[in-house]
Parts: sequence; C-alpha cells; structure tokens
Amino acid sequence: MFGAPGLNAQKKDFHVIHTFHIASAGEWDYLAIGPGNNRLYVSHGTQVNVLDKSTGDSIGVIENTTGVHGIAFDKANNKGFTSNGRLNNVTVFDLETNKVLTQIATGENPDAILYETYSKKIVTCNGRSKDLSVIDPVSYKVVATIPVGGKPETAVSNGMGKLFVNIEDKNEIAVIDMKTFTVSAHWPIGPGEEPTGLVLDKKTNRLFAGCGNKFLIVVNAETGAVTASLPIGDGCDGVGFDSDTKNVFTSNGEGTMSVFHEKSADKVEPVATVTTKRGARTITVDGQTHLIYLPTADFEQQANPGQGRPKMIPGTFQVLVFGQ
Repeated sequence: MFGAPGLNAQKKDFHVIHTFHIASAGEWDYLAIGPGNNRLYVSHGTQVNVLDKSTGDSIGVIENTTGVHGIAFDKANNKGFTSNGRLNNVTVFDLETNKVLTQIATGENPDAILYETYSKKIVTCNGRSKDLSVIDPVSYKVVATIPVGGKPETAVSNGMGKLFVNIEDKNEIAVIDMKTFTVSAHWPIGPGEEPTGLVLDKKTNRLFAGCGNKFLIVVNAETGAVTASLPIGDGCDGVGFDSDTKNVFTSNGEGTMSVFHEKSADKVEPVATVTTKRGARTITVDGQTHLIYLPTADFEQQANPGQGRPKMIPGTFQVLVFGQ
C-alpha cells in the first residue's frame, strides 16, 4: 500500500539545497518559475534577473522595470509581463530572447500580476488606485478597469471564470466575475487581517490566504466561508502551494516558512516551521521539481532591532532554494 505523496513532508525535513547569489543592487518582491523553459524570474529593483532554475546561472536581465513587483507569462503567445510599481505600467518581453517588446500603462502602483486562463488576459493588482487592470496580451490594450474597494494584494483564478483577490486593507477576498469584469462578492476572512499571499487548490476548492496578523486562513471558494485559521510566522507576504503533495507554504519575513498539509478539503494540518532567513517574505513553488524558492539578502546589524526595517548589505541579494 502506497502512502499519499504529502505524507513524505512529515518524514523528511525541508532544508536549503542551493543559494543563488545575485550581485546587482536593489529591493525585491515576487519571483516566478517560467513556463517550461527551466528559468526563474526574480524581481529586483529596476530589473528582472533571469536565472537557470537548476543552477542559478544568469541567463539574462529584463531592464527598465523600476519598482518591479511580479512576473506573469502567456506561454501561447510566447510573452512575459512584469508589473512595474513605480512606473505605473507593465513591461512585455519575449520569453525566448528576453527582449522588451513594449510597455502598457496600468492603474497606479501595479503590484501582483497574473495570466488569467479563463479570459486569456493579463491582470494587475493596482495598490494605489485600488483597482485591477485587465490587459489583452495580443493587442496590448487595457480592456477593463475593475474597482475593488480597497488595496488589492494578490489574485488567483479558478480557471472557470472566477478571480479571487486579497484586499489587504479591508481584511477580505473580493470575487471577480471574469465574464463581465465586475466584482460579484466581498468575503470577510476574520480572524485574518491584512491578507497578502493567496493560493487555490482547484480540486478541493479551498483558498489559502496568508495574513499579516500571523494566520493562514482557509476559505471555501464556493461559499466564502472560513473553514480554518492556522497560526503562522510574522511578516508573511507570500503563500505557495504544491498541487501534487498538497503542501501549503507561507514565507514569513521573520525568517521562517510555515508548512501545512491539506489532508482533505476540511482538514489542514501543520507539518513544520522551517528556518529560512530574515527578509525571505515571498515565495514560489516549482510544481515539477517540488523545490521552493525564496528571495532575501543579508542585513546590517541594528543597534535597536525594533526600529524599522534594517538596511540591506549591498551585493548580498540571494535566492534560497529549499527541498527535501
């Protein structure tokens, strides 16, 4: 009799397998695994670093993406898209050559970005204008702007016409009808506050929202009901999901990763609290290799540790690669 793949998470510890060092300067946010091209795309200040996801070797750079937050892909059209928060636009690039093709104006401070498979559109979550920009990846036109009533942080699609968006300053998830490009519901997620990362298990119809008040909130994606609230580390800004192992990961900026196993739609169990590094607050999971990538850096020592975010030591930007 064979055990479920997720049970392996309880037998082997997650540990650092590689550290990819990136010498260039700048802050960071999201990172993303490319679609079938063995590449890792890392947002980094004014550019996106493109790495070989296996070795960490540099493949290229996508420049002039000032304040870049995220990266999304339209594999059918061989294009990538970056959300440039300080430029209020999206950069379009060729997935093979990394050549920049154009830039598209969006709402204010585009943050998270995704390719929405039902509508076949690119969607940006615009933090300052509190709306979504819906972009046609072929014509490069914004075809809809959707006000969401608060600051949209991260979005995830069910692929069947519904888009779920964390509204960070309203402690809720907004549901978007991608047929009409309108908000169809607002779901409160108490006790969760300041939701950031968001993933969806399409098989069980469960959303997992990482929250600033140290909870992972599990939500029924059909009804909006909160089905579980689980404690996590401090400073979560990302959630990852491995659909094969049914493991859920929260990247906590305090320097930990909280790991859970989804045994069923209504049973999610804590597996481990893994030590990462301070600042490792965003995450992506490779569904093929089951490796986990978290960007961070080394920081200066603070005389008074409680006084704000410490300064990054120049030249220490890195991506931690975790596996079992």
